[in-house]
Amino acid sequence: MSAQCVQRTIGRLQRQFASGLQLSGYRISTEAITPAIVRHSKLHTSAVATEPGFCVERPSRFVALNNLRDVKGARKIKKRLGRGHGSGHGKTCGRGQKGQKSRAGNSKPGPGFEGGQTPLTRVFPKRGFKNALRRDLQPLNLDKIQHWINTGRLDPTKTITLKSIFDSNIVRFKDGVTLLARGSEHLTTPITIEVTKASQLAVKRIEELGGRVVCVYHNRLAIRALLHPEKFAVLPKSALPMTAKLRRLYEDPSRRGFLAPQIKDEYVPESFNQERRTNSDIATG
Repeated sequence: MSAQCVQRTIGRLQRQFASGLQLSGYRISTEAITPAIVRHSKLHTSAVATEPGFCVERPSRFVALNNLRDVKGARKIKKRLGRGHGSGHGKTCGRGQKGQKSRAGNSKPGPGFEGGQTPLTRVFPKRGFKNALRRDLQPLNLDKIQHWINTGRLDPTKTITLKSIFDSNIVRFKDGVTLLARGSEHLTTPITIEVTKASQLAVKRIEELGGRVVCVYHNRLAIRALLHPEKFAVLPKSALPMTAKLRRLYEDPSRRGFLAPQIKDEYVPESFNQERRTNSDIATG
């Protein structure tokens, strides 16, 4: 270490620290500091010869495994309650005599508690309900079907089921599809289509072209098995409509329900599993 480095170090220490500072285990005195020449660079192995006024002493303690300690205040002694009044925390354990904060398990009331008066959540009555059987059917119009056929994304020679509708990305759905008649004048191709519901105008236009519309019921499990059959080793049997309203809908021939006698005898829906069966794609794969 050169004399210039020592001078710069001494100047920096003199500006930043007061006299008698403990720095990394070394005691440094900055009184009457004068330029010094350090003979050895390793301060902890040998003495340092300097002019009077600058003194660096070897530290008295080193960090080792036997003297490691937590920072003061990091570990606190647990408060022992109910050990007699001499401890200062006996009998009432520092909670006082009575009151809400002295009761067990009630020092912090839950959200919505208003001190005993009727809370806001109970002042006003409930209104309405959430129908567990509600189905969110996505609309599908005839002009969009014709556009998908023209671009080759739907094959009109095969039956258009919910599976082919989902795979062609013409509409995204969870509960089913309702067929509507917007743009019916653009539909020029006869098709056979299976949907959840269909409007009267859409049915009329498709049948004028020589096609067929069949409304098929699918619950959530049946739709999952239809859209993602690779997730099922055994394909479940499709459920029949659960409520009387749905049964009337799918037994109505004017609504082209698949349970109507006129349709049931001459057409079997491709997307409706009559029996529980093994998934042949997974079995052969």
